[in-house]
Amino acid sequence: MEKLNKTLRDSNVMRWIILFSVSFVMAVNYFFYDVLSPLQSHLREYLGFSNAEYGFLVGAYSIPNVFLLMAIIGGIILDKIGIRITGFMFIAFMAVGSILTAYGASDYFNNGGIGYNFLSLFLTKYSPSLKLMVFGYFLFGLGAETSIVVITKIVVKWFKGKELAFALGLNLAIARIGTMMAFLFSGSLAQQSPWFKPIMLGAGLLTIGLLSFLIYTLFDIKLDKQIKENTITVPEEKFNIADIGKIISIPSFIYITLLCITFYSAVFPFLKYAPDMLQNKFGFSGELSGMIVAILPFGTIIFTPLFGLFTDYKGKSASVMIFGSILLVAVHLTFTFTSITPLIPMFVLGIAFSLVPAAMWPSVAKIVENNRIGTAYGIMFSIQNIGLWIFPLLIGKILDLSNPGITQEMVNAKEAVFNYSNSMIMLSFLGILGIVFAILLKREDKVSGFGLELPNRQKN
Repeated sequence: MEKLNKTLRDSNVMRWIILFSVSFVMAVNYFFYDVLSPLQSHLREYLGFSNAEYGFLVGAYSIPNVFLLMAIIGGIILDKIGIRITGFMFIAFMAVGSILTAYGASDYFNNGGIGYNFLSLFLTKYSPSLKLMVFGYFLFGLGAETSIVVITKIVVKWFKGKELAFALGLNLAIARIGTMMAFLFSGSLAQQSPWFKPIMLGAGLLTIGLLSFLIYTLFDIKLDKQIKENTITVPEEKFNIADIGKIISIPSFIYITLLCITFYSAVFPFLKYAPDMLQNKFGFSGELSGMIVAILPFGTIIFTPLFGLFTDYKGKSASVMIFGSILLVAVHLTFTFTSITPLIPMFVLGIAFSLVPAAMWPSVAKIVENNRIGTAYGIMFSIQNIGLWIFPLLIGKILDLSNPGITQEMVNAKEAVFNYSNSMIMLSFLGILGIVFAILLKREDKVSGFGLELPNRQKN
């Protein structure tokens, strides 16, 4: 395809406006994903959730992507029908799911509101609030992963051949402002009445995010029109279902996907329990614990774009992923076997969580062709969600088994102290596997020649 005239994506100002607009959608997505983490003790106290039930709730996010393969299907839909329809549809799922989750936590619902009696009729072992919140979080997860695939493809569409790694890094940095806000403010907001106010806030922000995406579609329509008018089109290979086999037959893609599942499974499920872990291990308040955990996304906000800029101009993406995985293991072992102030390992975890994503996501654009990129990201997110579903459940189950003497009465009296050591050891092993896959990826790149160690930015 030979370009004749400039398009919107050739405007530096326009590219960055687009980046910030779609990154806002990612930020509110991340806010709602993490909003429950500082509320674990409140869910135990006000709704009577056990640790295992809490794990089931946060794991519900990943069920549609694990069992229904929605991230893969969403990626295929994205490659088939485009960004605009796919994005609106799945961001709408997020908004509706968040509203149902907030409703399930509300006093109105739990005092016999609409749907309470119906949800009391089946699966009576579980409370109506748990069932509705799980369903809402399920819908949120159904939309969330595919919406991330959509936004990632948007960034690739506007920045490939330019500042791609920096743009993807900045996109993640802005998104993690949402995570930081969740950890900083959810605990303090929950001290006010009603305690579920942070969940309501997240639902409102996701509704605004849906409107923000509708505004983006206007620019996307104009860009596609310019591309059509200003290019001489050479017949391009269209995506078809058989291309899934071609994608998963690439050894580099296999290794980067395995690194993705092990690395993210050692971080995101940990964050779901980190505020409670700090309260139990160090005796911190819920508000202080949330502020300490917020160090991680704060670090990623600063470092992810910088590391992305480094890989744009210097390369070394595979090496960066190895180093980030090593830091991850060091952090989990520190939390497990030492009582050092959590400020240090949390800050180091923020660096690790900047290094690997800043190098990983732009590398996929080197490994997979443009017409398959949505499906490739969808496959990665679906496989990643296997870990995001299983490991919150495992952490909760291990936590309950490791603390058999703690009763609900002790929880209500605020006398329960949970030992997280066994759960942290499990996460450390995940990090070690991540190191192995990162090393295999670097070795394979020498054979495949995708240039993961070369700069991302094309020289003019």
